Amino acid sequence: MTNVDLPEALREQIGEARSKWGWFVAIGVLLVLFGLYAFYNVLAATIASVLVVGAMMLIAGIAEIIHAFYMRTWSHFFWLLLSGVLYAVAGFFAFYNPVFTSAILTLMLAISLIASGGLRVVFALGQKAKTNWGWMLAAGIVTILAGLIIAIGWPVNSLWILGLFLAIDLTFQGWALIATGFALRK
Repeated sequence: MTNVDLPEALREQIGEARSKWGWFVAIGVLLVLFGLYAFYNVLAATIASVLVVGAMMLIAGIAEIIHAFYMRTWSHFFWLLLSGVLYAVAGFFAFYNPVFTSAILTLMLAISLIASGGLRVVFALGQKAKTNWGWMLAAGIVTILAGLIIAIGWPVNSLWILGLFLAIDLTFQGWALIATGFALRK
């Protein structure tokens, strides 16, 4: 597709992004540096990620408690209040004991990976008649193996696994932004 085939609005957006290519690169470099620091200190990265999740849960819990008082029916009030209190308590515990919270989150991550990998395998086996179903099967098996590896090392690995995932994510996001910035520059 050439530049002529693009709609005018899309060409304007690309032009605007192209003029800011340096910001993409700068933010990408910053994310890579954060990712490298997270690789260097995965325990601190794990604690930081637990505290961010805890803050979000605490804020969500408080918001849901406030929302409960605006409900007109009592049945909804009690469900929203209970949900808000549970969220707020979970958020509080993330601040009170981030190491224990990291263990719970790591176990939930392992269970989620095993379950989603299993679903991918089932989906892939159901798609055998179609091309490239093997890639979905392979992805499901790798996801199951990752979940099992995390589950086997639990709870000891809960001190570093979340930080490792954060480090990997920051690094890849950074490199993606750097590549996007240089691609926009051309």
